[in-house]
Amino acid sequence: MSTDSWALAVDEQESTPKSIGNSRIREGGDAPSRKTNDNGDKSDEEEKEDKATQSLLNKLIRSNVVNNTNQVEVLQRDPNSPLYSVKTFEELRLKPQLLKGVYEMGFNRPSKIQENALPMMLAEPPQNLIAQSQSGTGKTAAFVLAMLSHVDPGLKWPQCLCISPTYELALQTGKVIEQMGKFYPEVKLAYAVRGNKMERGVKIEEQIVIGTPGTVLDWCVKLKFIDPKKIKVFVLDEADVMIATQGHQDQSIRIQRMLSKGCQMLLFSATFEDSVWKFAERVVPDPNIIKLKREEETLDTIKQYYVLCNNKEDKFNALCNIYGAITIAQAMIFCHTRKTANWLAGQLSKEGHQVALLSGEMVVEQRAAVIERFRDGKEKVLITTNVCARGIDVEQVSVVINFDLPLDKDSNPDNETYLHRIGRTGRFGKRGLAVNMVDSQRSMEILKTYERHFNKKIARLDTDDLDEIEKIAN
Repeated sequence: MSTDSWALAVDEQESTPKSIGNSRIREGGDAPSRKTNDNGDKSDEEEKEDKATQSLLNKLIRSNVVNNTNQVEVLQRDPNSPLYSVKTFEELRLKPQLLKGVYEMGFNRPSKIQENALPMMLAEPPQNLIAQSQSGTGKTAAFVLAMLSHVDPGLKWPQCLCISPTYELALQTGKVIEQMGKFYPEVKLAYAVRGNKMERGVKIEEQIVIGTPGTVLDWCVKLKFIDPKKIKVFVLDEADVMIATQGHQDQSIRIQRMLSKGCQMLLFSATFEDSVWKFAERVVPDPNIIKLKREEETLDTIKQYYVLCNNKEDKFNALCNIYGAITIAQAMIFCHTRKTANWLAGQLSKEGHQVALLSGEMVVEQRAAVIERFRDGKEKVLITTNVCARGIDVEQVSVVINFDLPLDKDSNPDNETYLHRIGRTGRFGKRGLAVNMVDSQRSMEILKTYERHFNKKIARLDTDDLDEIEKIAN
């Protein structure tokens, strides 16, 4: 594997692990069961799992660098100290076996976020860091490099501790540790996850431990496998997912309080709502902060229309007319419930369309497989509920159709989801087309809310007039 893109290579490395060394782990150890009600709406349990599932899905489906135009903003703990950034890995003075591991994985130069983060993480004395980073920025490989750099292989006890919100996400990180440490065999890795049964009194000699909060806490307190005072580097990954899961926040804080004052604290999160900031500030004292400056919400490259309908059959007929009048490379169609999505997939299949269906009852690996097939062009239409409103970048998507308008859990207009949905088109510098199906006075009111919020006119489209439909494609 050879590429100039750190993030591209990272994403390939962060794909699903088939085996994790010789670790004694039961498959699916922490995987939750899903419960949904009959009309395809989410249950409370499914709601809790959404963030973790989406994060894992993003790792599985990333096959190229995320085209992130965000600018990196660095807030130093000591504003008077010089700000270092690097353009090459040689500047970091890594151990030769780690540099070899980096190159073996296909990484040739750091991505934007590592240029600033890596010098902070590898500094002496250690510096604490809170960093905002999405999937595809290479942050996993960055903190893995920090852990491997700080380990003393001559000491046979845990020195670096990384906690992830779920079993599956812990395995993803473990895969990167094993690959980057390929030429550093004296450094060993242990998994503190449910299903990895260890006898009381066993002495753990592995220098790096990765696991979920509950099991890590047990290993520190009940089983005494880990001496928290000997931990040099503590990584808390996916903080926004962590605090969305009941109990994880308190467990993480309990673990952090047992660590020594000199322990380096590194926290990563894709988003930083107030709740995440409060959590981060409790866990990471005196931090350096790396943030992504928020991109302006823009729909400038997307033409938006609405179609008046009476019922789902009307919507389906309008859809058929659109397909009959213009050439569509690939389309994504969003429905509110699984029931509607299943019905629509059946109707479109009868009309001869190659249809992929994505919904909440699928396990994450099934979803990833469906998305890969769509990305490869094996199906031209992807019908989905909200499970993949984010994170899917398919260059050929030219049309997004809101068969049902997006609503939040209280059935109010959801501006953010609307932006993410129609943002599936109009990417990569191309013009996109978004069509909204309006079937009631209430949905018209919701549409007007989106118009006002984004300050963009949404024009009416008469799908019985084929000439009018042809014009919108030009």
